[in-house]
Amino acid sequence: MTHILVAGKLHPSGLALLEEAPGVTFDYVTDPDPTAYLAYLPAAEGLVLRTQPLTSAHLASAPRLRVVSRHGVGYDAVDAAALAARGIPLAIVGDVNSRTVAEHAMMLLLAASRRLVKSATALRAGDWTHRNAFEPSELAGKTLLIVGFGRIGRHLAGLAAAFGMTVRAHDPYLDASAFEGVEHAPDLAAALAGCDCVSIHVPKTDGALIGAAEIAAMKPGAVIVNTARGGVVDEAALAEAIASGQIGAAGLDVLSHEPPEADEPLLALDNVIVTPHSAGLTRECAERMATVSVRNVLDHFEGRLDPALVVNSPITEAAG
Repeated sequence: MTHILVAGKLHPSGLALLEEAPGVTFDYVTDPDPTAYLAYLPAAEGLVLRTQPLTSAHLASAPRLRVVSRHGVGYDAVDAAALAARGIPLAIVGDVNSRTVAEHAMMLLLAASRRLVKSATALRAGDWTHRNAFEPSELAGKTLLIVGFGRIGRHLAGLAAAFGMTVRAHDPYLDASAFEGVEHAPDLAAALAGCDCVSIHVPKTDGALIGAAEIAAMKPGAVIVNTARGGVVDEAALAEAIASGQIGAAGLDVLSHEPPEADEPLLALDNVIVTPHSAGLTRECAERMATVSVRNVLDHFEGRLDPALVVNSPITEAAG
């Protein structure tokens, strides 16, 4: 029997795969405490992991572990090198959520530009005349800068173009030929200064890619959207810029500290809409991520894990 640990709530379709797999038993830990699954780790041969951290110290208590599969595409909280040193492949789900996240980014662009939270809050407070402030702004005719032009960025470019936006893209890791259909913006500082909206789609960085200086250089009233990783935008500087009016509004699906503290300054600003790191968690996408993440573990033990979905390089990959 092969024993698998599922850490985090899965769509029922993913659990169904485990229940139907011959010769497989599993533990299912839905407790949101990021350490709750660790008590079950010593018995696990395969691990399906949502957002919990997996460190080298954690791995020391998992002598039977043979494969780890992330329920998503990011793996910031997983020690991929430590897994590789143990010969344990780390798999991701591939391109199952890029359109989903792009839709969410587009929604945040619309909601922030139209000051949706502020307008809805005013209505609920009985202020019907708030409509006469004429604060919302249209997207048509505005310039959007997409920072990070991978799959999500490219999908967003198509959506934004359909709304009549001029789309520019910055990505220092791509050749100029990759920017077909958008304006290539090789100089980030210059591009930020010339855009009305910016949407971030880059991996986690050591420091803020969009810091206080970059925010200060943007057009007064610009809109910032981040569906990438918390900390890519300096959140303290962003809060100050929105409070002062330098930045008009923001839409954030990610924060440096998740879940945020109750006194998080951004949550007190009515020109900010914050969602709980849910850009990729539609019903449809949750099902795709669940089934692929479970399938990756099962495929490993059947000797057919797709190498294109393995993001580390195990020194001696465990046999199935």
